[in-house]
Amino acid sequence: MSSTAPRTGPQLIAYADRLGGNLAGLADLLRGPLAGAFDGVHLLPFFTPFDGADAGFDPVDHTQVDPRLGTWDDVAELARDHEVMADMIVNHVSADSPLFRDVLARGEASEHAGLFLTLDRVFPDRVNEEDLCRIYRPRPGLPLTPMTLGGRKRLVWTTFTPQQVDIDVASAAGQAYLESVLDALTGAGVHLIRLDAVGYGVKTAGTSCFMTPQTYTFIDALTAAAQRRGARVLVEIHSHYQRQIEIAARVDMVYDFALPPLVLHTLYTADTAALRRWLEIRPGNAVTVLDTHDGIGVVDVGPDQIEPGREGLLPREAVDALVERIHAESGGASRQATGWAASNVDVYQVNCTFFDALGGDRARYLSARALQLFVPGIPQVYYVGLLAGANDMDLLARTGVGRDINRHHYTRGEVEAALAGPITSTLLELLRLRRDHPAFGGEFSLGGWGPDLILTWRAADQWAELRLDAAAGTSTVRWTDAERALHLIALDRG
Repeated sequence: MSSTAPRTGPQLIAYADRLGGNLAGLADLLRGPLAGAFDGVHLLPFFTPFDGADAGFDPVDHTQVDPRLGTWDDVAELARDHEVMADMIVNHVSADSPLFRDVLARGEASEHAGLFLTLDRVFPDRVNEEDLCRIYRPRPGLPLTPMTLGGRKRLVWTTFTPQQVDIDVASAAGQAYLESVLDALTGAGVHLIRLDAVGYGVKTAGTSCFMTPQTYTFIDALTAAAQRRGARVLVEIHSHYQRQIEIAARVDMVYDFALPPLVLHTLYTADTAALRRWLEIRPGNAVTVLDTHDGIGVVDVGPDQIEPGREGLLPREAVDALVERIHAESGGASRQATGWAASNVDVYQVNCTFFDALGGDRARYLSARALQLFVPGIPQVYYVGLLAGANDMDLLARTGVGRDINRHHYTRGEVEAALAGPITSTLLELLRLRRDHPAFGGEFSLGGWGPDLILTWRAADQWAELRLDAAAGTSTVRWTDAERALHLIALDRG
């Protein structure tokens, strides 16, 4: 597959070890029972180690494939017939990386000392309480951990956890490190780069240290570096919706993180107004998701947490009601995995499978998926969502990590059973329709009134249409074929 001919069909999001067992096993699924459903796959971290403190988002070596999953040749083989997206973990590496362990031992005498960020790099003269309180962080407390580097006590930047040590991306060592990661990924045929946690990458004194003008400049440079290697960039930012629109104008792709909570709000309340408004103003270069390896974001539809006074797509009380409704629909399971109830990296996401967030209701769930597939953009479907997975309370109990509720390890038998079931088989039919029907390369229009939404795609004399009844939680998908025959899938309770 040529990197110069990007595909716009559905993509799968998956951990290789939790779905196929390894990279080769995941490839077998994509070329076997999932054939024709996905143009691409977002391979969640497969680096050394894939099973660290944050499920691979704390790489010890970001340039190596964990040998338990395969090799770079396996990645290249998968890229032969699927567009492969991989994470570039911009902000940090594992505290167990050989690079940082050398700094722990030798301090400033280490050749890698310039790679890691300490407080004095950002505040070389002085820092006060106001400066520290201004810093935006997705969890309580300061993004700093006392550590002894070469016998000297230092304050090291650790935006997420003490196990994830921040990189000084402005340093020569930091820039060389990021270039080496880009080379490793694109050298194996990865032509979609997801910039993980990039909004926190640049720390500037006197600012929130999140999505500042300096951050935008950094994203511009990183995007250009990826594009020089034939890759496109997806920026991962959870923030106010206006910030998503702003960043979308500067990069190849952004996530539509507002869509999941708005779809839930619509199906919970039968009020389509907020979703309609978003569909009218959202960026066109979006990757649509309902679920990912993280939780269901609510900050993306609420009032701005950084610039007070900017209203959200939903008022604060509606966001609070949404969160409570997810807890109710999941039978309280999501409450055990969210906020202060578990070891969460953040408190602005609700940890729950999307299927359980809709109470395990087949009609509402498939209607939500149909909405995702009909909204303009590149749809990505998370592996647990593809298989209509329920909350994994056993895994949550074993690890105490809230997001593990939606990161189930599937056995081959579980995969086969889900693929044969009515929900996943219908979803695969919808995915193949979205991938292959020519109407999705044409013009999009939005219609309907009240609780009813009509999403239509047309190209020449062919069309595809979704009619959603948000009050009933049911929908109908209709489309024409090359012979102008009409086809229909009823997503109801029949």
